[in-house]
Amino acid sequence: MPKTTGWRSGLRRSLWGVADYRNLWMSQTVSLFGTGITLLALPLIALSLLEATPFEIGLLWAFEYLAILLIGLPAGVWVERLPLRAVLVGADLIRAVALLTVPIALLLGVLSMPLLYLVAFLIGLGALFYDVAQLSMLPVLVAEDRLVDANGKLELSRSVAQIGSPAVGGFTVQLLTAPFAVLADAVTYLASAFYALRIRKPAPVAQPVERSSLRKEIREGVRFVFGHSLMRPLLLCATLGELSSAIILAMQVVFATEALFMTPAVIGIALAAGNGGGVVGALVAEPFARRFGTGTAFMVSIVLFTAGSAILPMSTGPVTFAFGMFVAYLGAFIFNVLQVSLCQAVTPPHMLGRMNSVFRFATWGVIPLGAAGGGLLVDYIGLAGVFWLAAALNALSFLPPLFSALPRLREIPHHSVAPDGPSTGQR
Repeated sequence: MPKTTGWRSGLRRSLWGVADYRNLWMSQTVSLFGTGITLLALPLIALSLLEATPFEIGLLWAFEYLAILLIGLPAGVWVERLPLRAVLVGADLIRAVALLTVPIALLLGVLSMPLLYLVAFLIGLGALFYDVAQLSMLPVLVAEDRLVDANGKLELSRSVAQIGSPAVGGFTVQLLTAPFAVLADAVTYLASAFYALRIRKPAPVAQPVERSSLRKEIREGVRFVFGHSLMRPLLLCATLGELSSAIILAMQVVFATEALFMTPAVIGIALAAGNGGGVVGALVAEPFARRFGTGTAFMVSIVLFTAGSAILPMSTGPVTFAFGMFVAYLGAFIFNVLQVSLCQAVTPPHMLGRMNSVFRFATWGVIPLGAAGGGLLVDYIGLAGVFWLAAALNALSFLPPLFSALPRLREIPHHSVAPDGPSTGQR
């Protein structure tokens, strides 16, 4: 009897005992696993079936993030005004339907790059609304002192999915061809919608007494983020990091195929091994920050993803390519866990949607520029040169946090601390 009581007590203390959080975690995890397959399959479809150029591959990535540039800022206001669970489900259904058109188009003989651009755009549109809604929902589902743990588990599932899905995707593409591999992703989005439907309606968050105009609320969100002494340097760092990542991710399949002569299966294995760094990063983020301080953890994470990106252009085969990705993902996931947790903790509940959309607009908004620009620059500086450019951008991302209060931050502050409040960030 005492053992049973203790086990149940431990389960209640664990986040896995929170049904709504568990369903949110499952929703994200299954969709991320399928997305990893598509990240490999769509470029391979363009390369193998449509003979796409590096620039066209870059455009494919750019279209996936075009929605951020078009509606990234108002998306946060809209999400704040809509039921979060409905937003999650709708975003999943949009992405599932978009992916189903790829094998259908192949069967009908109408598969083309414009169609793939449209599919990529719809996937990005769904991802925008899903991400903002998920980030806004999480602080409602778990206690504030569990945010780092909760985000760590979500990032862990992201990294695990990135490990398994490329390997599965590589072999699936090789066995079934790329257009039919995306069917697996469509199924995962339907499964994600199922788990999102199982989330109980979250408790209402505080809302302004009077509804402001859309433009005014957007301005309030932008001023809040850029006026915050901790979020501003994080946003600048994350934006430069995402610009670099866009170049790398858009060109990684091209680089592995044309420079390192890797087969789809080997590419999948190498990417899976590299993504193992994300698993380690998600696991160590909380204990590392607790032991050495949040500010130190931030700075170390930036050094790591900069070093990893510098290894990539020096790669001579799958092993060094995977190692560079491993180090880059290790740093990136430590940074992501801490950045998301800090921003959620210092933001009042009624501003969460707008804060998240400002970050997504800035960070994801540069991805089309990086993806298309990286593909365009291949003709001038080569694939290795493009990867060196990405490493340089990561090195620059170190500067905004360095000249801010972040390196001295011991722990994540509460949102009651004013934007220009104590620089130590202590409670």
